[in-house]
Amino acid sequence: MKYVLAVNQPAYGSQGSFLAYQFACELVLAGHEITQVFFYQAGVGNGNRFVYPNSDEFHLVKAWQQFAVQHNVPLNLCIAAAQRRGVVNAETAYSAEQTNLADGFCLAGLGEFSQAILQADRLITL
Repeated sequence: MKYVLAVNQPAYGSQGSFLAYQFACELVLAGHEITQVFFYQAGVGNGNRFVYPNSDEFHLVKAWQQFAVQHNVPLNLCIAAAQRRGVVNAETAYSAEQTNLADGFCLAGLGEFSQAILQADRLITL
C-alpha cells in the first residue's frame, strides 16, 4: 500500500513526531511505500537544522534525514507554516545567509500534498 504521513506535532515537547517516525519505520519494514512525509503546523519544526537535543536524547531531525535517504522518501514542510514559524531556505529568507532548513527537507505547498494524497491508498495524520 502507498501511504502519505502528515506530521503536525513539534520535534520535541510531545510524542507525536517520534510516533510518526516509528510508524514510518514500521511501514517500510512491513513492505509498504511512503510517498511523502508532510510536516504541517508545529510539525515544521522537524525540518529546522538548528534543533539541538541533549546528547542523551534521540535526535529526531537526524533520524528523519536518515530515513528519507535510506528509503527515498520526500520530507516536505508546508511553506506557509514554515515561514510563519521561522523555518526558511535561501529563497524564502530575508537573506540567503540566514537559512535554517535542514538538509533533506523541502518547502512545498498544499497542492503537492494534495496530489500525493490523491495517489496514495492511505493518509495517516499524527
